[in-house]
Parts: sequence; structure tokens; C-alpha cells
Amino acid sequence: MIDTHCHLTFPDYAGRVDEVLERARGLGVTGAITICTTSGEATEIADFADAHEGVWCSTGIHPLYVSDDIRDWRALRATIARDVCVAWGELGLDMYRERDIGLLDLQKDVLAEQLALIESCVDDGIDKPIAVHCRRAVQELLPILRSSKLRPERFVFHCFTESPDDARAVLDYGANLSFTGVVTYKNAPEVRESARLVPIDRVFVETDAPFLSPEPVRGTRPCEPGFTAYTAKRLAELYGMDIEAFAEQMDANVRRFYGIETPARAAGTLA
Repeated sequence: MIDTHCHLTFPDYAGRVDEVLERARGLGVTGAITICTTSGEATEIADFADAHEGVWCSTGIHPLYVSDDIRDWRALRATIARDVCVAWGELGLDMYRERDIGLLDLQKDVLAEQLALIESCVDDGIDKPIAVHCRRAVQELLPILRSSKLRPERFVFHCFTESPDDARAVLDYGANLSFTGVVTYKNAPEVRESARLVPIDRVFVETDAPFLSPEPVRGTRPCEPGFTAYTAKRLAELYGMDIEAFAEQMDANVRRFYGIETPARAAGTLA
């Protein structure tokens, strides 16, 4: 099982990435997808992933970075063609705070440009999935995605913390959902209700590290990819599954969606 969404190039892990990955393997988490937030870091993040066994990356512009991004479309196109780059994103809309809503028009402009780039790459034979960032913006984002030529099943709404109604809307659209440590929090019953709605072959598990450490290590800073094991255990309980069976299903989902084989782990290592 791997952490399908984290940020290993953030300063939180500077100089200690190898030990972080080793701790993850000790918990049964044998790999990670480290996520791009700006076009300026696209080449660097792919080089980083290439340098670490069991690490892959994405390429894209995060909606909260749009005001500073240089929109280097050439760099994004070059990165997505690399084998180590398994997804676009994270891209989308964020309406969580007033200051973010104030950037909504710019967020939409950059999103539209990214979707157009992805469509052109699909036309050129490069068809990779898309990691979506969506906070308090499901109703605004879905019409934009529907208007694109991209297949709904190629999208995953990462770190899903929205309502069950929003979860149903995303599922009806045809996209996938991914859950972080938030699903383990006592004060997040709606997130667990949303998770229960997702068919087992359309759910993913992640940390969004360095953020959102799950129970029983909530409050640990920074969160680490290995903590995926704790979130997986809680999701397995919600699905009424044994953790080993759940992990095997997650591996199958990752294989189908991202096109990668997850590295082997030692039996019985999952939290």
C-alpha cells in the first residue's frame, strides 16, 4: 500500500526524506506519490521522485498558488511525459476562506488552462489521471469538469472533507474520492458518512502530509506517509473489511488508476 498524496518536497522533510520513507516501510507503507503545487517546481519534483525508490510524482498548479505561479505550460507538459510522473495536479478550486474566494476568477482561469493542456496531452497519447483539490467548491467545480472532454473516471477528489450530498454529486459525476486522517477524527462524522458512500473500487487513502496526522497520532507535526496505515485501518473498519484485504484493494485501485505496481511490504506490518 502507498500514500497516494503527500508533499515530500516541502521543507518539513528537508534532509531526512530517506528516514521518513524508512519509517513508512516499517508501518507497511512502501511508497508515495509526492504532489506538485506550482509549474516552477515541476522539473525539480520529478527529479526528486526519480532519486527515491518507491516515490512517484504529479505535475500541476494548486489553486492556492495561482497568484504566484508563472504558468510554465512547457514544463508541465515535459514533466507529465516522464514515467515517474503518474498524475496531473493538484488542481481545482478552493473557496474555504474569504481571501481564496477573492481569487476565484483567477483560480478558474488557471484551472481552464490546465484542463485544456491535459486535453491536448490526451490527444497526443498521454492519458494520466488528475488529482483534484476541492474545498467548499464542489458545486462550482463539477460544471467546469463536465464541460471538459476529460473522462470523469480519470479524476480523484483528494482529501475529501465535504458533505455526503457533495460526495454523492462527485460519485454521480463518475469521479473517485480519497481520504486523509480527517476521516479518523471524532469531530468529523460527516466525512465518515461520505466515505461509506464510496464504492470500494473508487476509494483511495492518503495523508496529504505534512498536514492532517490521523488518530492515534493526531497532533504529530509533520504528518508522515507512514501514517497512511492508520487512516487505512479506520477506512477498513468503515467498510467492514480486514486491514489486509483492504490494503490489497487499495493496491488494486492504485494499479488501475495510476498504472503503477506498489512495492511489496512485509506481512503484518500495517498498523
